[in-house]
Amino acid sequence: MFIISAPAWWLFEVLNWRVQNWYYDGKELFTNLEYGLLATIAFSTVIPAVCGTAELMAGLPIIHRLRRGPVIKPDRRTTLRFFIAGWVMLGLMLVWPRYFFPFIWLSVYFIMEPVNVWLGNHHLAQWTQKGDWRPVVALWSGVLVTAFFWEFWNFWSYPKWIYTIPCVDYWHIFEMPLLGYGGYLPFALELFAMYHLVMGLLGDKNI
Repeated sequence: MFIISAPAWWLFEVLNWRVQNWYYDGKELFTNLEYGLLATIAFSTVIPAVCGTAELMAGLPIIHRLRRGPVIKPDRRTTLRFFIAGWVMLGLMLVWPRYFFPFIWLSVYFIMEPVNVWLGNHHLAQWTQKGDWRPVVALWSGVLVTAFFWEFWNFWSYPKWIYTIPCVDYWHIFEMPLLGYGGYLPFALELFAMYHLVMGLLGDKNI
């Protein structure tokens, strides 16, 4: 997980060059090499933290007893629509970042989830096709718990990240605007999809 986590977050850093939704105050204290190494170490903890917390949340009775929800099947039509939608969202974000910046937290999932289905990797539709949303809710709750501590620690840290999010830059909880926490929900799904895509490509489809 640690090895996959670092490049996964670096992907979002690359996309952020376009949307400019956050920057690192104090980055200038380090050389490029120092910053790259330290950032990579920090980024390597993202997927383990989210997935580990999601596993803990999945064991809670309130999540374990969730009733059936909407059914989303991984059929050819649905996966193709997801895949096309993902690329459209990514394109809109790159062309008009000021208006479509939220798609940074949606496009990657919509692109990678169908690929996982087509390649026979683990994917969330394995559960949603039966109306079982417990893994999704566990990921959502896990990432929100993790996000709270990330934002708490960041608020009192230096160097630190600062958000510059258009239209919603108010009602802050630590550095993050309140509505910005909504971006963590699809982010958790993206991490799940990215992890299982890489593991599938490496030949391990059972994790």
